[in-house]
Amino acid sequence: MDLHILDHRLRVTSISKDGLVHFTHPLIKLIFLRNRTRCKFFSLTETPENYTVVLDEEGFKELKPSEHLQVEGSVWLPLNVVSSGNVSSSSQAVGVTKIAKSVIAPLAEQHVSVFMLSTYQTDFILVKEQDLAVVVSTLGEEFSIFREVEGESVPVQDVHNGLHKNGKEAIQPTVHPVLIPQNHFCVMSLDPDTLPSIATTLIDVLFYSNSPKEGTPPTAGAELDCIKFFSFSLIDGYISLVMDTEAQRQFPADLLFTSSSGELWRMVRIGGQPLGFDECGIVAQISQPLADSDISAYYISTFSFDHALVPEEDIGRVTEMLRHQRKEPAAS
Repeated sequence: MDLHILDHRLRVTSISKDGLVHFTHPLIKLIFLRNRTRCKFFSLTETPENYTVVLDEEGFKELKPSEHLQVEGSVWLPLNVVSSGNVSSSSQAVGVTKIAKSVIAPLAEQHVSVFMLSTYQTDFILVKEQDLAVVVSTLGEEFSIFREVEGESVPVQDVHNGLHKNGKEAIQPTVHPVLIPQNHFCVMSLDPDTLPSIATTLIDVLFYSNSPKEGTPPTAGAELDCIKFFSFSLIDGYISLVMDTEAQRQFPADLLFTSSSGELWRMVRIGGQPLGFDECGIVAQISQPLADSDISAYYISTFSFDHALVPEEDIGRVTEMLRHQRKEPAAS
C-alpha cells in the first residue's frame, strides 16, 4: 500500500451561523468560480453549531479576519492511502474502515491527532504539519510513503528508522458520548461541468435553508428526530456531497450520482462538548470496532464534533456496539 502526502497546506476554520452573511461572497467564489481562485482544496460542512471550512492557503486568503471566523492554529497536511494494485483483502468495507487498523490506530497509539474528511471519492487523513516526522516514522513500515511535489510523487525516507516519537505521555482516551439522529444520508458526487446547473439549489440549501430547530444544538446521548448536516467538497477537481434525503429531493435527480447500490447511510455524531484538536484516538475509538465488524463508514470531522456515516442496514449493530463500548469500565 502507498501513502501519499498531498501537495496542500490546509487550514481548519469555523464560521458562526450568524456570521455567515459576511462570508457568502468568498464562499460562492470558492464553490462556483474556480477560474477566479487558485484554491484546489475546499470543503464546507454545515452542522447545527456552525460551518466548518477546510481549505488550502490560497483559499484561506479569501476569508478575511472577523469575529465570526475561528481559525485552528495549525497547518494541516492531507494524507491519502492508495492501493498499489497487488494487495488482496477479504474486506468489502469502504471508507475509514479500510484504514482503521493500518493508519488510524497506529497514529492514535503515537498520540497523533487526526482530522478526517471522507468524500465520495476517497478518505483524507489530515495531520498537523508539526507531527509529520512522527507520522512517517509510525507508518513507514506498513506503507511506501510519497510526498506530492508539483505533480510528482517523491519517495519519503524515514530518517529516524521508526524511532521518532512525539514525546507525549500516553493518556487513556476519553470515551465520548454519541448521538444517532433519524436522518437518512446520501454520499454523492457531481460532474463539475454541471455545477452551474444546480447553483441556485446549492446556494439555497447552504445559505438560506433553516431547520425549525436552528440555533439549538442537539444534546449528546439523546435520540434526535433529525440533525442539520450538509457537506460540500471540491478537491483537486472532484466534487463530493453529503446530504440527507430531504435535501437530496431539492436537487435534480439526473445530475447527482451515487454508488451503483444507491445505499443510504445513518449518522453517529461523536462528542458531548466540542472535541478540540489536541485529543488523540477519537477517530480510532469509532473506526476500530467498525473495522473489527467489517462495517463501512465515512467519517467527517468538523470544528466542534465528529461524524461517522454507516450503512442504514448496520445501524442496529453499530448502536449496540457503541452502547456496549460506553458501558465497559476504562482499562487501567
